[in-house]
Amino acid sequence: MVIGKPGPARSALCHATSDHIEICGRDLTRDLMGGMSFTEYFYFLMTGREAGDAQRYFLDLLLVAIAEHGLVPTAVAARMTYDAAPDSLQGAVAAGILGAGSVILGTAELCGRILVEAREKVDAGGDPDDVVAAIAMAIAGRGEKMPGFGHPVHKSADPRTVRILALADERGVSGGYVDLARRFAPAVAQAVGKKLPMNVSMPIAAVLLDLDFPPDMIKAIPLLARTAGLLAHLAEEQTRPIGFVMAAAAEDAIAYDGGKAGR
Repeated sequence: MVIGKPGPARSALCHATSDHIEICGRDLTRDLMGGMSFTEYFYFLMTGREAGDAQRYFLDLLLVAIAEHGLVPTAVAARMTYDAAPDSLQGAVAAGILGAGSVILGTAELCGRILVEAREKVDAGGDPDDVVAAIAMAIAGRGEKMPGFGHPVHKSADPRTVRILALADERGVSGGYVDLARRFAPAVAQAVGKKLPMNVSMPIAAVLLDLDFPPDMIKAIPLLARTAGLLAHLAEEQTRPIGFVMAAAAEDAIAYDGGKAGR
């Protein structure tokens, strides 16, 4: 039984021989090593195109913006896993990355989907304000949280969002997707009955889309960035371990209420 679409088995990403490595048609050692920054190389790997000045600048900006945010669940999971298995640095990183989902860290992907949906409806003739209002109301009507809005720490404004949007305006990359992201702010407030801050996930998605980054790979940005942040946590864990301290604090913080009848 064959699973998947029929067709030739091919890849245009990499080919290596005994003395040569080619990446997307470019010589790795002659063209790329020493010729591209890692950010430029990442964009090249994702798209097959060389990054322009705007792509390079904003990829750097967004990676820096999302790499680190303290003892969030991804970092806690990584630190505690490392203390349990200090011989497995990669396992500790993986433990943190596995928690990147629809609640924390992975929401930029969801924001991208919503922005793409809104853009398609606007391009088909819909009024932008009506489109975003309808999407926000539909999400609220299903009892779901609007991706890209609300934050447990940044209650009034996410400083990362403010900075990203300001630089997008200043450098002339704010386009249709950034415009839609901004229109969602009042629409979401209307739909949920209160003003929520736009968190960093929404401008990450909007700026990437305005820079022609592949919509289905938006999540790659927080994943790549947070990998660096997790490695920083693990480097600190080696010299200033707190994983078991957090485990003990969890035990102390949670009251046991089980009985003979179980849960």
